[in-house]
Amino acid sequence: MKNYSVQKYKESDYANWNDFIGQAKNATFLFHRDFMEYHKDRFQDNSLIVLHKEKWIAVVPANVVGNELFSHQGLTYGGLVYNEKSKLSTIINAFRAVLMFLDANEIEKLHLKTVPSIYHTKPSEELLYALFLAEAKLVRRDSLSVIDLSQQFKISKIRKRGIQQGISNKLVIKEENAFKSFWDEILIPNLEERHRAKPIHTIEEMDRLKRLFPNNIRQFNVYHNDIIVAGSTIFESQHVTHCQYISKYEKQEDLGSLDFLFHFLITEVFAEKRFFDFGISNELQGKKLNDGLSYWKESFGASTIVHDFYQIETANHYLLNSFFTKSNTVSAS
Repeated sequence: MKNYSVQKYKESDYANWNDFIGQAKNATFLFHRDFMEYHKDRFQDNSLIVLHKEKWIAVVPANVVGNELFSHQGLTYGGLVYNEKSKLSTIINAFRAVLMFLDANEIEKLHLKTVPSIYHTKPSEELLYALFLAEAKLVRRDSLSVIDLSQQFKISKIRKRGIQQGISNKLVIKEENAFKSFWDEILIPNLEERHRAKPIHTIEEMDRLKRLFPNNIRQFNVYHNDIIVAGSTIFESQHVTHCQYISKYEKQEDLGSLDFLFHFLITEVFAEKRFFDFGISNELQGKKLNDGLSYWKESFGASTIVHDFYQIETANHYLLNSFFTKSNTVSAS
């Protein structure tokens, strides 16, 4: 393999980028430029395109801070994104090209977060092997609670009691197009009280993203006597239902609202998906586990996969040289 080059993304690449993402085997709608750019005022975009003889073979959604490049900090996952025809040697070459390009442009470190395997449309762990060869350092590991809906799973007795509570309390679930009631009455108060935190997304940002991706972003609220008591914001990709936000009204007696809601989502709304991803139960960069939250998810039948984060010195591109024959050449222009 030879004649690899890397270039920065520019606005004129918009259509080609989105077309490439649509055909990639380890991408979701989060990598569409419209999603990446909803918060462009917060990040200095420095996304990269890897070419082989003028043909796109990989992209890197990224932003730059000083002399360090990050898998885009406005996205949950990232890394090197490539299409289903990519061979292992091609991806190693592409990754070496990225490291050489960054090193030549005085970017000293690459912070890379992978795409969890459940989001791959087919096996896509070539990058993990390239990271091993380049001696990347694992700096964070989150645990995702995931149900494989293609297999039988068991909901615990305690969750079933909660579901029955929801039925007895005559709870009503509605899918909404607006986020304001959930944000203002449930999510923001809970995050402020329990974590002194705010949602990553503002209501205005969610409304905009919903308009851009109406089939991928969905809001489900739970009502008791016409008053909202719980809800969840869902990011839906080809094979995975992901819970972006989960929250309930904490000060009211337990109505079984979340058990009732998630039983409905798992067994009815998203029953045909391959995976149901509750998200992480970690804090402190993966070093601390919220055991109660993890238990709640597991009692629906979820088990654990990991989401890894790496750091690598861009000068380590030389470690990949011995893996290839002398005929391989890379351009760092």
